[in-house]
Order: sequence, then C-alpha cells, then structure tokens
Amino acid sequence: MSRIKARFAQLKQQNKKALIPFFTAGDPTPALTVPLMHTLAEAGADIIELGVPFSDPMADGPTIQRSSERALLHHVGLKDILGMVREFRKQNTTTPVVLMGYANPIEAMGYESFARQAQAAGVDGVLTVDYPPEECGEFLACLAQHALDPIFLLSPTSVDARVAAVAKAARGFVYYVSLKGVTGAANVDLAEVKARLTKLRKQISLPLGVGFGIRDGVMAKSMAEFADAVVIGSRIVQEIESAPADQVTARVGALVKSIRTAMDS
Repeated sequence: MSRIKARFAQLKQQNKKALIPFFTAGDPTPALTVPLMHTLAEAGADIIELGVPFSDPMADGPTIQRSSERALLHHVGLKDILGMVREFRKQNTTTPVVLMGYANPIEAMGYESFARQAQAAGVDGVLTVDYPPEECGEFLACLAQHALDPIFLLSPTSVDARVAAVAKAARGFVYYVSLKGVTGAANVDLAEVKARLTKLRKQISLPLGVGFGIRDGVMAKSMAEFADAVVIGSRIVQEIESAPADQVTARVGALVKSIRTAMDS
C-alpha cells in the first residue's frame, strides 16, 4: 500500500480529513525547503505538496508565480528537489510527498530516469498540470513501474469523458480545482463545489481533494465537511513571501497548525 493510500485509510478510521499544504521548493531559499517540510509535518500536514519551480506556471496565479521566480533565481531544478526529498526522508519516512509541476522538467530528465530517481528519493505521487490522462500513457507506465501515484486535476468545466479518463488513470487521490481560474483566486462557491463532488463520486472511488481559493481555517473546515482533503497553497506562499527570513518556518508552522486545528474542531 502506498503512503498516500495508507494515510487516507488512517484518516478515515480517525474520521478526519487530509490537510495538504503546498509550497514551492527553493522558496525563499533552497536551505529552508527541508526545514519547511518538517515544519509542515509537525504542524499537522497529512501530505506535503512540493512545487517544482517552472518559468511558465500556467495554472498558478501571481503569488505562486513569484515563488517560482524566487526559486529559479537560486537555480533550483528537479534534481535538486529530489535531493531535498531524499534529505527529508532521513528523518520522516511516513508523510507522503507529492511533486506538483509541469511537463518540461520531466521531459528533460526522461520518464524512466525521473520515475526511478523519484522513487529512490522517497516521492509518493506526481501531479503534472499539463499531462492530461489521454496523452501520457508512457509516463503513467513509468510511474506505475516505480510505485508512484499519478495525481490528476479536475475542474468545474471537466466533461464526463475527462472525468472517466481520470477515474481510470489516477491513483492516490484526485485534485478538484474549486473554481474557474488560477491559484490564489477567490470567491469559492461551497454549494457548487459540494454538488460537483457528489457527482464526481459516482465515477471516482479515490479520495477527492479540493484546492484553489482556500485561505484560512474557517474555509478549510467548511470544505472538509464534504471533501476528503483540503489543499492550501497561495496562502502559505504569501506567508513565506512576507515573513523575515528568520521567521519563515515559525510563521508557516503557526498558520498550518491553526488550519489543522480548525479542521479538527
């Protein structure tokens, strides 16, 4: 059983929902990435979503775009990030780690090489925004060979055929984008999201996580009433961006702990 599947099974027994924080590896500096990962786990993260910085992050709003730019200024690449995960695994062997990013860095490394190195580093899942399930069969085969869960996005505009394709290809969980737009956007309609998840569950047996537009404990708690997981990214990245360097881990830890507490209350 994969770490992701095991974590969701454990949470179901505890009648709890998964908290999945996101931040971009290398932001604000490469030296803080592994400490931030440990901080997130200690603050109550169930799965850590680690962003792979990219020069053209099409699904991301300005906040996460800036985090990619800061990381790229430090020349942080995919090989560096796999090294960070490997370092994290020296102390933490239980918290699942999902890499979220775009196809180009993986294409440059090669499917087989990436999957082999990711498994060896301790990565559990991969969410590649611009690999639709209908067009990445070879990549999916490499992930399966190396016990990596492919995570896919669905959105309010996903048609039934795309939902069916994702239901067939996905492992671990499915990430539902709560609104039409990029990360960091606002105005999430909870009733609409709930109705959409109810419909998706007729086709998808995996846990459904919801992200985009979730900014605080109140919203996270509301979303967790009908979602299996809550993903929070832009709000965490904002905290990283605004905090003095010596306060980044403490402030991020406090924020995530407050969200975890709200979700469990």
